[in-house]
Amino acid sequence: MTAEIICVGTELLLGNILNTNAQFLSRELAELGISVMHQHVIGDNPARLKELVLQAKSRSDLLVFSGGLGPTEDDLTKETVAEAFGDTLAFDEGEWQKIIDFFARTNRRPTPNNRKQAMCPTVGHKLINDHGTAPGAWFEDADGHCAALMPGVPREMKAMWAEQVRPILLKRQNCTIHSRTLRVLGGESAIASKVAPLFEAANPTAAIYCKTGECEIRVTAREATEQAAEAACNARIAEFKEILGAAAYDVDVPALEYTVVRALREHGLHAAAAESCTGGMIAERLTNVPGSSEVFGYGFVTYAEAAKQKLLGVDAAVIEKYNVVSGPVAAAMAFGAARESGAELAVGITGLAGPGGALPGKPVGTVYLAGADTRTDTGYLMRLTLGGYQDRQIIRTRAALYALDMLRRMALGLDVPDSVRFTPETADRKLDI
Repeated sequence: MTAEIICVGTELLLGNILNTNAQFLSRELAELGISVMHQHVIGDNPARLKELVLQAKSRSDLLVFSGGLGPTEDDLTKETVAEAFGDTLAFDEGEWQKIIDFFARTNRRPTPNNRKQAMCPTVGHKLINDHGTAPGAWFEDADGHCAALMPGVPREMKAMWAEQVRPILLKRQNCTIHSRTLRVLGGESAIASKVAPLFEAANPTAAIYCKTGECEIRVTAREATEQAAEAACNARIAEFKEILGAAAYDVDVPALEYTVVRALREHGLHAAAAESCTGGMIAERLTNVPGSSEVFGYGFVTYAEAAKQKLLGVDAAVIEKYNVVSGPVAAAMAFGAARESGAELAVGITGLAGPGGALPGKPVGTVYLAGADTRTDTGYLMRLTLGGYQDRQIIRTRAALYALDMLRRMALGLDVPDSVRFTPETADRKLDI
């Protein structure tokens, strides 16, 4: 089956709204084994929309729409597509009552133009919207061409896709589809080169998506039963893990911090963070995870030298001798955070996020990251070179990601690659890397 995605709304053409719906729908359709041939963004113009619908209908099996189902005069997607598919619309009393009830829950009354949202196909059928006022629509012609119309509001569109459209398409595909997402630290090219043969398999399929400092590998299996599809996904995920090792950090989690919090909880550990150049990003990400208060109680944002001395006990002489952006200072920050918080694990981070502030031998993007494990009085020190990205936010984001991964590895007892081991007694000069 081939498909085209049509996103309707002048505000999209003007760039006033980011078109996240197209990205979502492309990934969902690919997961179902449906090939997306074209994506379109078109304004609220019936003549141009009709022309596009007829063109797309002539070359693709399925048209997937988002937007243009609102109550205003320029919301004409439903009427235009109905005409192109030889269908008509009729007023649906049940949908109108739902709209009235929806407004009543917020002490409002619908206006007359809301009635057009209750117009539904007579040959096709409506798509229930339990999350807003506008029902969707399903059209189909005698040749088997189909169109699914959904609201433009992402929350409503995603819910209607999951609850209404996806089940229809699954039934037509005559199979069960199961997906899992493996999260892997590292760049896309480096990861893909290691596991290239696994991307060539037809079933399960695997696709890689690049993020800042990491990638997602989405594995999708199509089988006769849910159990078989799940088993096939798990087997392929195991193959990826075998090759990628500890860089493949988790499956089906939103982000690395969720893995860190779970690892800390499962091992009965607590963590702390002392941050300079990241300005609280590590703590912010950890505290985004529900239940993180069980394992994370202290975050120190010590941007100033005086703060590092006062809150973490960093020796002023060490700062003067090695500079605030240095291995000895990061090491002192990590063990200072552990000491002051009583946590078993801590990280300390200091660096040059730019755009200015470069030092001799330490260009913008130089970041020192230290980890402290008080259970063994062992520390891990890394010097990161992130200046190639030439973007302050990316440098900080990647630095925080390295710190979270260091916490994960310490919690799980894994090696911390590219790091220098030290103890609180190690001479400062040896940490001047």
